[in-house]
Amino acid sequence: MTEARAHMIEHFEVSGPRPPSGDGTVALLLHGRGSDEHDLQGLRRLLPESWTLVTPRAIHPGAPWGYGPGWAWYRYVAQDRVAEETLDQTLSALDVFIESLPDHLGGPVDRLVLGGFSQGGTSSLAYALSRPGAVVAALNFSGFLADGIDIPDPDAVPPIFWGHGLHDEAIPHALAVRGRARLNEAGVEPVVSDHPIGHGIVPEEVAAAVRVVLEAV
Repeated sequence: MTEARAHMIEHFEVSGPRPPSGDGTVALLLHGRGSDEHDLQGLRRLLPESWTLVTPRAIHPGAPWGYGPGWAWYRYVAQDRVAEETLDQTLSALDVFIESLPDHLGGPVDRLVLGGFSQGGTSSLAYALSRPGAVVAALNFSGFLADGIDIPDPDAVPPIFWGHGLHDEAIPHALAVRGRARLNEAGVEPVVSDHPIGHGIVPEEVAAAVRVVLEAV
């Protein structure tokens, strides 16, 4: 397999209207470290029926980095630092995958929502900030703001939802506080939803995230 081929998103699951119908909203949700494309389909029941849910598999095998048998969006370093080359490869792969979504879904994508859990949340936030105008909203569940990501002019930043567990041991809540402070200093105010849980997602978070999207569109 060529390196370029290895960095393409080729595996994904789709649920909901296909082709996209109604307002054409497509939620592209990225799984966490060591998981796969099946994981976040569990959120389908919490999303509006009119939305199309797409859950792709990350491009990096997790095993070589000690992440188990699943997949990863980047190689983690420490705190809010990642191996930037691995995250850049993911963002480029998302560029190609998003461009091909109308072909995969059989119809136009009028509104793209990008989000994810853990590494998927970090990657979604990085994509939304580095590609202004590409998505109508970014949903970050228990991820962090990667140190190397620049924050553009606030007017170019889509609405951001940031949910986090107050007792998260995998990605400590302190990293959420740090990342949100960086956004605030740049004039960006994410919608925050914290809960007394560990590294996970509760239905209340998803409901709050959906409200952010509905208000945005």
